[in-house]
Amino acid sequence: MKPTVLITLNLFLALGAFTPLRADLRAGAALTDVTPEIFPVLINGGMRSRSADGANTRIHARCICLHDGETELAIVVVDSCMMPRPLLDEAKALAHQRTGIRPDHILIAATHAHSVPACMGCLGTDADPNYVPFLTNKLAEAVAAAQANLEPAKIGVAVADAAEYTALRRWIRRPDRLAEDPFGNFTVRANMHAANNWDDVVGESGPEDPDLSVVSIQAKDGRPLAVLANFSMHYFGGVKPVDADYFGLFSEGLKDKLAPDASAGSAPFVGMMSHGCSGDIYRRDYRKPKGQRGEDTRIEDYANDLVDIAVKTIRKIDHRDNLSLAMAETRLHLNYRTPDVQHLEWARRVTDARDPEAPMTRPEVYAREAIILDERKSTDVVVQAVRIGEFALATTPNETYAITGLKIKAHSPLQPTIVFDLTNGGDGYIPPPEQHLLGGYNTWPARSAGLEVDAEPKIAEAAISLLEKVAGAPRRAHRLSRGPAVASILKTKPATYYRLDEFTGPRARDSSGNRNDAIYEPAVAYYLEGPHSGAFCQRGEKNRAAHFAGDRLRARLPGLGNTYSVSLWFWNGMPHDGRDVTGWLFSRDNDHSLGPHGDHLGIAGKGTPGHTGKLIFFHGPDETKSAAGKTIVERWRWHHLALVRDGKKVRVYLDGALDIETTARAGFPSTLDQLLVGGRSDSSNNFEGRLDEIAIYTRALSTGEIATLATP
Repeated sequence: MKPTVLITLNLFLALGAFTPLRADLRAGAALTDVTPEIFPVLINGGMRSRSADGANTRIHARCICLHDGETELAIVVVDSCMMPRPLLDEAKALAHQRTGIRPDHILIAATHAHSVPACMGCLGTDADPNYVPFLTNKLAEAVAAAQANLEPAKIGVAVADAAEYTALRRWIRRPDRLAEDPFGNFTVRANMHAANNWDDVVGESGPEDPDLSVVSIQAKDGRPLAVLANFSMHYFGGVKPVDADYFGLFSEGLKDKLAPDASAGSAPFVGMMSHGCSGDIYRRDYRKPKGQRGEDTRIEDYANDLVDIAVKTIRKIDHRDNLSLAMAETRLHLNYRTPDVQHLEWARRVTDARDPEAPMTRPEVYAREAIILDERKSTDVVVQAVRIGEFALATTPNETYAITGLKIKAHSPLQPTIVFDLTNGGDGYIPPPEQHLLGGYNTWPARSAGLEVDAEPKIAEAAISLLEKVAGAPRRAHRLSRGPAVASILKTKPATYYRLDEFTGPRARDSSGNRNDAIYEPAVAYYLEGPHSGAFCQRGEKNRAAHFAGDRLRARLPGLGNTYSVSLWFWNGMPHDGRDVTGWLFSRDNDHSLGPHGDHLGIAGKGTPGHTGKLIFFHGPDETKSAAGKTIVERWRWHHLALVRDGKKVRVYLDGALDIETTARAGFPSTLDQLLVGGRSDSSNNFEGRLDEIAIYTRALSTGEIATLATP
């Protein structure tokens, strides 16, 4: 792989009133070996229990201690898959006894390597009884060692674009290709690595986060003390345990590039790679054909490329020594998704019948997990925020999806904000609520994914609130910037305009100013990449879209009459031979019906021989009387669509060119103000794919206007 072009951010803006200057900032860093001393040792990260008889590499707890003269805090990154909150609470209490640093001012994060000792029970693996007390003591030792190395320092931060090195691993399956869950039901609409076979899937289930964030800490004379990096990418894998995975290679690579020779009498440099929000992220890009996804990439090359990006970024950073610190913490009490009576009875039957000498099957693993969740009922989770000058760190105690990190960053009053997952606890995956509807491993109730459905918004809100607290400033409102293509749409004065840039539903904002908001139905994924970012946004911001996975957007527009137009962008995920109709894009009709006055526009499937893959339009209840277009709609590509209804005349444009011209009965009832985008009024063969930039008009658009809208 080649390093990507960097997008660096100057670390600091003008110092705000909420950031008092400090002249005595000090920092210290330390590297503490946490490789087990007793083997064999149990290893986390798999469905079933496994162990290692020795260490392939050494593993470490890497700690940074910061002190501004008033506030002291510690940040620890540990080569661990995940660590339970009770263990970390005990380690923080020990560290407090040895250093005086408040427990709520200590942040401890796991790298999420899947090749390291188990200090927490999960799925088929128990915590290693010898390693738990060993690690607990070593974590306190790491904090004390970093504090002992405190010296006058200066700090800077920057963010690079490393999009080439991360991608979505969780894809949405076709509605006719559902997978089976551990309980014998075909409920899985989205799962990890489903896009190994493109024919099985309709698109990614969420966005990626390309930010490689680096916090650089130097002594007053410019000597590197430590670098704390953060990146949203799951473990690399393919290594023999015990092994620190790419996190360890990256950390050592930074040392080799920035501080290869330790200065006499000085503490050694410490490199650190922390885990960003990566629950649905992996390095393999399934958007590319097989053989081009990075299957043959060596872990050493992957880590070295990220090191090269980080080093180039660090060299552009402006370090400062007059920064103040602040830190805040909250604890949330959350419920587990416990089994109902029938599920619990099933779990007990499966557990009672299993052979204790044989490896657990997948149903047996989840049966045991159901019993454990039923016993525990609920738990407490820790959320933290740290301010260093005018940038921030925020934490989540779980494997959060990339969208959660993007959400927290977008609303944070401090820029940049870096978001850690699996920090101060390890309560498994917390998908956003809408992702629970899509199912898959990340949602099956277990210690690996057991919290209540609303855990993600509660944790994200807690993190944003803490960022407001440490900043002394309110959160930012999230709105995409408006590029020239947005100006073109607004110039045409739509009655309503949906940019579909929300992080969550159910409301889609009307950007026209007319306050005609719409409602997302539940099966929708948010904040995916939209069309033509350079045209619809400014300053390199990425345009955003929603992915419709069988549900629709519902809107009402009173007074629509017999003349109206619809302009939108769509990205079809469904193969044209997958079903009779590839998908319906738009309906004007009463919901839950197929009435005599409805207009319906979609893409023909295998049920319309000779027109498969082309646009189709019909009016009324009989879809066999459809008018078909001339052009096959290319899958997985953005297209512009315009529907113009001018009395009885109907014109449909694809990518600016007239594709359908027909007539249909007019005379719409004055009460027919229901519009449905992403599906049909009777929910038959709803659209599977992304929609964006939906503008609806109470007039007929001209051919020239459509050409402009189709060419952003």
